[in-house]
Amino acid sequence: MVSVESEQASVILRIEHPVTDFDNWKMSFDADPLGREASGVLGYRVMRAADDGKYVLIDLEFRSAEDATAMLGSLEQLWGRVTGTLITDPKGRIVEVVERTTY
Repeated sequence: MVSVESEQASVILRIEHPVTDFDNWKMSFDADPLGREASGVLGYRVMRAADDGKYVLIDLEFRSAEDATAMLGSLEQLWGRVTGTLITDPKGRIVEVVERTTY
């Protein structure tokens, strides 16, 4: 078992929402309008629901809750401009990594 170490992400901003068109949404995500790296994102994971290819989940990894909170605020402003066109009903939640195990 591998434990969470100080250089690894200890906070995750979990984002989820339906998209109107995955490919168009992905192009917008890849354009990185908020500057993920400059905002403290260490890495990310993009997922789709197994039973709905238009439902997206994203995990943004951070070292601090402060960076994650700032990013969530920026995302909420962005969502206000794109809700109804690229996405609907966006949600964001900040979670703390308590344990990470690799087999």
